[in-house]
Amino acid sequence: MSIHIVALGNEGDAFHQDNRPSGLIRTYLGRSPLVSGDESSLLLNATSTVARPVFTEYQASAFGNVKLVVHDCPVWDIFDSDWYTSRNLIGSADIIVIKYNVNDKFSFHEVKDNYIPVIKRALNSVPVIIAAVGTRQNEELPCTCPLCTSDRGSCVSTTEGIQLAKELGATYLELHSLDDFYIGKYFGGVLEYFMIQALNQKTSEKMKKRKMSNSFHGVRPPQLEQPEKMPVLKAEASHYNSDLNNLLFCCQCVDVVFYNPDLKEVAEAHKIVLCAVSHVFMLLFNVKSPADIQDSSIIRTTQDLFAINRDTAFPGASQDSPGNPPLRVIVKDALFCSCLSDILRFIYSGAFQWEELEEDIRKKLKDSGDVSNVIEKVKCILKTPGKINCLRNCKTYQARKPLWFYNTSLKFFLNKPMLADVVFEIQGTTVPAHRAILVARCEVMAAMFNGNYMEAKSVLIPVYGVSKETFLSFLEYLYTDSCCPAGIFQAMCLLICAEMYQVSRLQHICELFIITQLQSMPSRELASMNLDIVDLLKKAKFHHSECLSTWLLHFIATNYLIFSQKPEFQDLSDNFHYIEDTWNIADVADAY
Repeated sequence: MSIHIVALGNEGDAFHQDNRPSGLIRTYLGRSPLVSGDESSLLLNATSTVARPVFTEYQASAFGNVKLVVHDCPVWDIFDSDWYTSRNLIGSADIIVIKYNVNDKFSFHEVKDNYIPVIKRALNSVPVIIAAVGTRQNEELPCTCPLCTSDRGSCVSTTEGIQLAKELGATYLELHSLDDFYIGKYFGGVLEYFMIQALNQKTSEKMKKRKMSNSFHGVRPPQLEQPEKMPVLKAEASHYNSDLNNLLFCCQCVDVVFYNPDLKEVAEAHKIVLCAVSHVFMLLFNVKSPADIQDSSIIRTTQDLFAINRDTAFPGASQDSPGNPPLRVIVKDALFCSCLSDILRFIYSGAFQWEELEEDIRKKLKDSGDVSNVIEKVKCILKTPGKINCLRNCKTYQARKPLWFYNTSLKFFLNKPMLADVVFEIQGTTVPAHRAILVARCEVMAAMFNGNYMEAKSVLIPVYGVSKETFLSFLEYLYTDSCCPAGIFQAMCLLICAEMYQVSRLQHICELFIITQLQSMPSRELASMNLDIVDLLKKAKFHHSECLSTWLLHFIATNYLIFSQKPEFQDLSDNFHYIEDTWNIADVADAY
């Protein structure tokens, strides 16, 4: 990088040329501690002197490694004899110095009238320094005699110098002598300030050109050892079954208690789980009316097996929740009541393990007729309204339906007030939910509702930092163990929500969805979609999604030519600088 200075004018006294010291520029270059160079580099360049006798060229180094080129033109005739050269000198200058002697008023006015207008047209927004050199004659003897007045008339006044500086937008300096103070500290300080400004401007322009060049010609991607294949991501096994099964044993958020005919407590349960598998319980807990069900067998089963006790003086009433006590249900059938704990475990386990249920009942009831009678009642409880009971062959049903069959039934209660015991307030709207499902499926929710927190005793709970759509998708996963984001952006929002509530499997599902969507996109669609991949990468890293962030890192490196054409990647080099600084290559290799 170099700095070009053009000095115009003669600072010597026209009447005392023989005794004048070295010129302003030569003196500064020889004395300034910031300018280095041997004596030969500051001598007159003989070749340039012969070819262009009107100016002298000096070369030196400033600030250690910055090349300094100075053209000193003491004769203004260059503008008359070689206009092309003079115009190029001024056009390529980073700093212009105009110097004159304060005792040569004739030359000053000649320059001001004839050459300053030419310089103004050739200037290109570069700093200009006006240096008035010398001490005015008789300046120390101010008087009003005719002789002194005539002497002053031959000097260039300060006012005239300042006026000239205003015309050029220049900095005006008065140098009474060419000593260390005026040259090194005064003139040198101003000149070095403009030199630093010129260097900063050139550095800024160089960076802009480099960025523009990168945007047009592509950017070198991060130097990563790209694997032959992307890492194979396997979905995490579902623990939906065990989550709801554990809910039965932990006895949290219980809202129904079963009693035997002798009013002794038999078991505790949750209305939302029971209603998800049985219309009998829907009818019992007033979720549906007999008119809604329109099946006499279900209505008869409900009336024969259960009865609700609302007596406030009930002797076995639970005191766990004084404000909202659990519903008390009397089991009328003694045999059915004796096996109720096994039946509830069967229901909470998915209501398909018939052989295990029958075996557990046989251990309690020795008579085979009694066993068959209880099994038939369980089948009646699980009957679908308006259909013939299809649960005759338990082994066939168990083989055909090995998974939870009521996870879709729980979706029936999603975002509905039926049996809801908590309401979330999100973005000015409310979303009803059921504590039992939330506690069973989310450890953060379990701690929140059962710990010493405000949410444990509140019905209305505000939610911040999540949109309503994202939170509903989150609840859908908790209720049904599945989710289907509308796109990559919603999947990332859902991933952030899952990380906030520490639901790792949902977070992994969102990772797989984003990766699958990006892998299946054609190059044309990938280039046209409105999605900032680097921003996606930063979010994945910030929310501890190591698998997704590692995959996106290599995805960007592989498709950098596509991304470099997108408007949001105009500063792609800075983004890759962030990527390379954030991830250690060894760590990336270990991830595979």
